[in-house]
Amino acid sequence: MSTHTMTDESIDALNDLIENAKDGEYGFEECAKRVQSSALQGTLRRRAQECRNAAIELQSMVTRLGGEPAEGGTALGALHRGWISVKDALTPDSDRRILDEAERGEDSALARYRKALKAELTPEVRQLVERQMAGAKANHDEVKRLRDSTPA
Repeated sequence: MSTHTMTDESIDALNDLIENAKDGEYGFEECAKRVQSSALQGTLRRRAQECRNAAIELQSMVTRLGGEPAEGGTALGALHRGWISVKDALTPDSDRRILDEAERGEDSALARYRKALKAELTPEVRQLVERQMAGAKANHDEVKRLRDSTPA
């Protein structure tokens, strides 16, 4: 594959991951607003900040590659947040239910990282994506652990 095409494919994959990171940032912020536990609020806000930092790092890489970085999340992410709001109106919040939603979001994030790694990426981009995916996996595992230890 030509370097130009590999660069274009890298930019496309990075922009998808930027949208993914923005969805994660918004999702963790929404979850932090809804949980009752102040410890969980702090954890979820830290996860939102990590997603924000990941998006900035990805945007910087897109710019270095000569592309135009994505600025926001996806329509699907907005729809998911809207669905959470509708469910909130119908059922009372519980910290465990909110963590269930956060874990679903992290499942989606990991799927998008796996998809990105199937693309023809430049070595520098592949290294960045693999490192960020490891962070997303750690986030997923922590959210799952928190969910499993939170009473229903």
